[in-house]
Amino acid sequence: MAPNGTVVVPFETINGNISAFRSTDGGQSWSQAATVSRIAFHPVAGNLRTSPLPTAEVDGAGNVYVAWEDCRFRAGCSSNDIVFSRSADGATWPAVFRVPIDDVTTTVDHFIPGLGVDRATAGAGAHLALTYYYYPDAACTAATCQLDVGFISSPNGGANWGTATQLAGPMSLADIADTSQGPMVGDYISTSFTSTGTASTVFAVGKPHTAAFDEAMYSPGPLSVASASAATLVASSDRVLTPATGQGLGAAVIHRE
Repeated sequence: MAPNGTVVVPFETINGNISAFRSTDGGQSWSQAATVSRIAFHPVAGNLRTSPLPTAEVDGAGNVYVAWEDCRFRAGCSSNDIVFSRSADGATWPAVFRVPIDDVTTTVDHFIPGLGVDRATAGAGAHLALTYYYYPDAACTAATCQLDVGFISSPNGGANWGTATQLAGPMSLADIADTSQGPMVGDYISTSFTSTGTASTVFAVGKPHTAAFDEAMYSPGPLSVASASAATLVASSDRVLTPATGQGLGAAVIHRE
């Protein structure tokens, strides 16, 4: 919810969009859904249960930030990055930017993001913090996948980012809950800011086990946002690559293996 009371609800549609609708009158009426972006999605290895569900936050000026997992910046949709879009009003959405966690030539697959924005900051000075899961090797198998948790932050509204930090892992898929939809860490990941301006995050971690299953929620200590001098990684929107199928992003490409 923005400071002026506008409520914005982002969601993943069944036809391959990230969309959002909003209310400006306390929920008495709602707008038609606006498209934030089409989705290009690389299915995560090991049958891990995940999809491009959006995570969203608002800064102190009412700018809305929405992030999700997406493969548009990878040749052949070989793995997912975390991408985001920013809107001044929740109704119109400009370009989609890639969070520069690592280079697009790596094999790393990023997914299940949890975005936080410090509401004491705004606009070009907005502090963003992002927690996410990742595989170092997108082409791993259920037996070989190593699941990790990472963290990265921006001091200037997502224009530049600091260096990513590993918070947990590696985890074996055998040590996380198995379900009818595949092994899962749930969507139980979140990042929030405290009144002191540091970020706090929670996420699921599966520990090696024998008889007793051991998967629980964990939270590291306070996490600082990268300083302006340390935020040297630039978020880009101009390196979109055509997926290997030859379909453009306008076709709502959801790749399946």
